[in-house]
Amino acid sequence: QVQLVESGGGLVQAGGSLRLSCAASGRAFSGYKMGWFRQAPGKEREFVAAITWSSGNTYYANSMKGRFTISRDNAKNTVYLQMNSLESEDTAVYYCAATYGYSLSPNGMDYWGKGTLVTVSS
Repeated sequence: QVQLVESGGGLVQAGGSLRLSCAASGRAFSGYKMGWFRQAPGKEREFVAAITWSSGNTYYANSMKGRFTISRDNAKNTVYLQMNSLESEDTAVYYCAATYGYSLSPNGMDYWGKGTLVTVSS
């Protein structure tokens, strides 16, 4: 059974940093893309960043480039999202997801974690 378990969310002041983790288990993910999405209250779930597990190629939403960094640790089967210069607009539930396909839209994901809440206070 595939499990994606997020951790690292919490309350942070504007301008601060957080690192989210996603521990993946239940199958081999070598052919997958691992992604981070977020959903703010009253808004649709949106793409944040993704990484190809095998090659390490990365993809970012334009608004996150330069502030967020996605990485993975193959030995630990864990994907990270380093978030810097956080703004109140970054407040959301952050989800880890995995897809074997090419689409990076929420509808294209095969597996989802339950999410971790990030709250940025201004």
